[in-house]
Amino acid sequence: MRTIAPIRVATGICTAGFTILVVLVLHSCKVPQAVAAKSGAQLWAENCQRCHNTPSPSTFSPEQWQTVGMHMQSRALITEDEKKKIVEFLQQ
Repeated sequence: MRTIAPIRVATGICTAGFTILVVLVLHSCKVPQAVAAKSGAQLWAENCQRCHNTPSPSTFSPEQWQTVGMHMQSRALITEDEKKKIVEFLQQ
């Protein structure tokens, strides 16, 4: 009877663990279908009203909305796609 060397077992476990980790990371990078289906107006209402009253889209210029979007993306923990949709809606 031949035994498997401990190094091979450890390598196999590490490889399997790494593969699972990569799959999970790549899966989490996909835009959820629920978010992808929402309009900028819907995302704006859902995300911005959580913390404060939402200003009118005419409150800021298109350039200012771009800056506001970059700032609020990190504070509201929204994705790049969500930010882009919200800013495009506000710039109309």
